[in-house]
This record gives sequence, C-alpha cells and structure tokens, in this order.
Amino acid sequence: MTVGIVVVSHSSKIAEGAVELAAQMAPDVELAAAGGTDDDRIGTSLEKVLAAVEQSLVDSGGDGVVVLTDLGSAVMTAESAMEFASNPDAVQLADAPLVEGLVAAAVAAQGGAGVDDVRKAAEAVSFGGGAEPDRRDGPAEASGLGDPDATGDFELINPLGMHARPAAKIAGGLSGLDAEVTVNGADGMSIMALMALAAGQGSSLHVEARGKDASKAVEYVGRLVKEGFGEL
Repeated sequence: MTVGIVVVSHSSKIAEGAVELAAQMAPDVELAAAGGTDDDRIGTSLEKVLAAVEQSLVDSGGDGVVVLTDLGSAVMTAESAMEFASNPDAVQLADAPLVEGLVAAAVAAQGGAGVDDVRKAAEAVSFGGGAEPDRRDGPAEASGLGDPDATGDFELINPLGMHARPAAKIAGGLSGLDAEVTVNGADGMSIMALMALAAGQGSSLHVEARGKDASKAVEYVGRLVKEGFGEL
C-alpha cells in the first residue's frame, strides 16, 4: 500500500488531467480526482470530495491520505470533508501548488514515504512567486549561501533529458532531505525550475548542496542520473 492522494478542483477536467499527469510518474499510487459539482458544473462538491477521501482511506490500507486543492473554496470544501471523514486523523491537507505539488507528493508516495513526508514533499515545492536568481556569478554567489558542503557533476544519459518525470524524481526525493540543493543554479526542489533548465541528453548537471544531508542529496541526484531515471 501507499499513501493515497485526492485532488480537489473547481473543474473536473483539471482534477482528472492533474491525476493523469501524476499517474505517469507514480503508477503505484492511488490518485483520486474530485473536481466540479455533482452535475459537472464549475465548483466543488462536499459529497464528491468526501467520497474520494473515504475511498482513498480504504485504498491506502491505513497509510493515510493527502489532499491537494486549487482555489479558495476548494480548501474549505476539503477541510469540511476531512472533518466528516471516518478517520480524520489519517487525512492531511497540503498547502501547495496543485500540479507541481501533486507530482512531488505522488513521487514521494511512490517511493514509500509516509503521509507526513508526502504532504511535506508537496509543500516543499515553490508557488513560483520569486524571481530567478542571477546566475552570472554562479550558483553559490547567486544564492548568497557561501561555499557548498557537497558538489557533483553528472552527465544526462536518458534520451529525453530533464523532462517532467526526471524533474519530479529529483524534487520529490530531495524534499525528504535536510539540505538546500541547486542544479545548474536552479532550485533542486522545484519541478518547474528543473524543467526550465531544458537540459537535453549529454548535458552536464552541476549539483551543489548545503546542510546536514548535503552529501546524501548529491549522491541521490547522481544515482538517478547514472541510472537514466529508469528510462533506459
């Protein structure tokens, strides 16, 4: 069993599309879409969300459920569903961007993370509100964090390079470590930032990490790259 994940959106198409995307990266995770009203209009339905949460509680086999939402009232609907759930203590609401947070959470769940870590993986990704650092002076100077505790350089060998699945695997795994990581200057825990590198096959990834788990973080990224992210 793995932690279940429920996606609550005002649109059934958005919820279903987000689940379809995440399922490509986490095929063993139970993902449930709870979007739109009962008559398929734009909005949210307490009954629909509660049903998805209850089914996810069953499917997760006691491992717990993480809920992600899109806009304001979806949060209130999700919170109400959690209150009425048969086991509310096993359900956690993630404060995270819907798509990027969902992918990070799904990857974490696929890797066997518990409900707390799956929620944290979702919340570790960025909402994209900050400006990109100036990388002309290199990652260390741009971040203002000083010299890294660990570094590594790895060549991408998978045919498609840094697309969504590899980015999600890197971000999802790093979210569970006590380290701040950059990959070619980009935030290692931001799927979108990693994808924006547009690094193709044969490109070199320069990884810098700072913190208690710096060495583990660099080793983790290096292992993924050397294994071709499971795509070879």
